[in-house]
Amino acid sequence: MQLGMVGLGRMGGNIVRRLMRAGHDCVVYDRDPKPGAALAADGAVVAADLADMVAKLQAPRAIWVMLPAGKITEATLAELAGLLSPGDTLIDGGNAFWKDDVRRGRELAAKGLHYMDVGTSGGVHGLDRGYCLMIGGDKAAFDRLEPIFAARARSSRRSIARAATRRASRATFTAGPSAPAISSRWFITASNTA
Repeated sequence: MQLGMVGLGRMGGNIVRRLMRAGHDCVVYDRDPKPGAALAADGAVVAADLADMVAKLQAPRAIWVMLPAGKITEATLAELAGLLSPGDTLIDGGNAFWKDDVRRGRELAAKGLHYMDVGTSGGVHGLDRGYCLMIGGDKAAFDRLEPIFAARARSSRRSIARAATRRASRATFTAGPSAPAISSRWFITASNTA
């Protein structure tokens, strides 16, 4: 499977390495060219900017944003939303406030885009141990990207699918008194702890 990764810091870069070890193709971008060059030596394809990343990914695209919560994540997601096509998926792996995720999900759905919030922990040791992922988003996007999530977690693909099926629950959120309710499926995948 193919994935775009924006943000190649310690976690983002190691997530890409873990995915490539599992046989996935990664297109990477960071405003600092050094981590991209290091990942290119390991087999990643480096994009010059976000538009180049979108051009190098096959539809339906999936782009994971691994940046700190706040303005940089908002700006990056907004720029990518303008470049992507209906059916593509944007994933935020940072520590966003849940109300921001609800808002983003609504805005991106109006453009025909999927949005997933995937809280990620595991730090620099995640490369070898795997990552703990808390995945929120619609089931169709989860099902399509499940091999990516399986490669990142410690447990097997089969155990992640079982955990997602077993723990799936319906959640309805409202962003305000006049805002329409947004429903999404929430899944908890395998942890990186023994």
